[in-house]
Amino acid sequence: MRKMHRRRCLYARVMDLELRHLRCLVAIVDAGTFTDAAIELGMSQAAVSRNLQALEQVLGVRLLHRTSRTVTPTTAGVHALAQARQVLAAADNLVAEATTGHTRLRIGHAWSAMGRHTREFQRRWAAAYPDVELQLIRTNSATGGLAEGLCDMAVLRTAADARRFASATVGQERRYCALPADDPWARRRSIRLSEVPKRTLLIDRRTGTTTPDLWPENARPPVQETRDIDDWLAIIAAGGGIGITPEGTTAQYRRDGVVFRPLRDAPPVDVHMIWRRHDPHPSTHAAVALLTELYRRPS
Repeated sequence: MRKMHRRRCLYARVMDLELRHLRCLVAIVDAGTFTDAAIELGMSQAAVSRNLQALEQVLGVRLLHRTSRTVTPTTAGVHALAQARQVLAAADNLVAEATTGHTRLRIGHAWSAMGRHTREFQRRWAAAYPDVELQLIRTNSATGGLAEGLCDMAVLRTAADARRFASATVGQERRYCALPADDPWARRRSIRLSEVPKRTLLIDRRTGTTTPDLWPENARPPVQETRDIDDWLAIIAAGGGIGITPEGTTAQYRRDGVVFRPLRDAPPVDVHMIWRRHDPHPSTHAAVALLTELYRRPS
């Protein structure tokens, strides 16, 4: 019962907290005086004082030391100021997202964006759709950041949940073997899929395209898991294993100590674009059409 009562009291305090209270706190500290803060915010000095008092009442602590000439945060004020800046930034971002969402297209990806087509996609998009800003966002999640709300659509090289997301296959990529530059296999022109089980294979189970299912159950390589592309490349460069990856990775990531060689006899990797089924961005189909066109061009 006591926990529930404390929760209700905390909830009531949060409900009484308003963004204008936080804006006044930040403005007072940044401007240095209540008078300058009032000018900055376009309100009266009395209103600035009332908002600060309301905030101190909600939080139950004193936030500022005030003298005739200076205003400095208390210890509690320093912590509240940091949190206030974060809340206000998030609120401003929320407004910007809601009001400019259709003038910006965010495309997420886990590892390698559009591969060798990335730069050309960016150039063509800017020329064809100058009013829609393109942003590429790398997020090491199974949906390239789409499920997390970090992007409007995503490029994947694995299958997505068809119940949640619509998708289109825009192309295919050949698989490559990533090796340490001083590895004996690095002197070869290509590697056979059947040779890989002789080596330790590095995989990312969350977003990677390589699984032990590429080989028969009785002839699978020993596996070591990695966390993301940077971790994967660093271990390979240090000689801790080898990797298998779509062609897109070879175009997007050049790392000293790592070389890529074509993998023979391996099935290609499908490249998909996915988006929220019930809330697509207006530019979704234009992005799909452009990337499909680029993948159809000869290498």
